Amino acid sequence: MNEKRLIRDNEKELIRFLLIQLNLNPDDYPYSEYVEEYEGGKMGSISLGGDVSAYAGDLIQVEYTDIDGTPVVITLTHDAHNRLLDLDFWKVDFSKLLEYPTPDKVSIRPA
Repeated sequence: MNEKRLIRDNEKELIRFLLIQLNLNPDDYPYSEYVEEYEGGKMGSISLGGDVSAYAGDLIQVEYTDIDGTPVVITLTHDAHNRLLDLDFWKVDFSKLLEYPTPDKVSIRPA
């Protein structure tokens, strides 16, 4: 992982949106104001400061289509201590994320 940086407003907005889609109160899922980027920020994945040894699963997965037409799967995970763990992006061709998604451009993946 890289050095820590402040979480960006667009990342906070997406996290809040995802939690609300689950009928969860975002205030019940704290995360650090400092995040670490995975893969140098190439795909947009960040560590939210939870306990990786206490991974408790995925909260939600959504789909997004980047501006180059490539599908992206976005997963919000949490730990057993009720803290957010990762906001994980997987662009199916492993290329760089070109445009960060806004809530109106994502759709919830069927279970």
